[in-house]
Amino acid sequence: METKVKDLTVEELQSLISDTIKSTLEDLIEDMLALSSDEYLQSIVEARKDYKDGKIKYLEDIIDV
Repeated sequence: METKVKDLTVEELQSLISDTIKSTLEDLIEDMLALSSDEYLQSIVEARKDYKDGKIKYLEDIIDV
């Protein structure tokens, strides 16, 4: 059964909005901290080089799906 916004109480809607905003802000803060880390940024550069050089493993190969 699918819940529609019109079926929510005011309190349920407020809670849903509050939880969504909190989660989004936590994700944003985590991203900002990660992107301000030189080590993290270097790991992205290395990962992109490995991908370009074909030094990757597919998840399906690792877990034998």
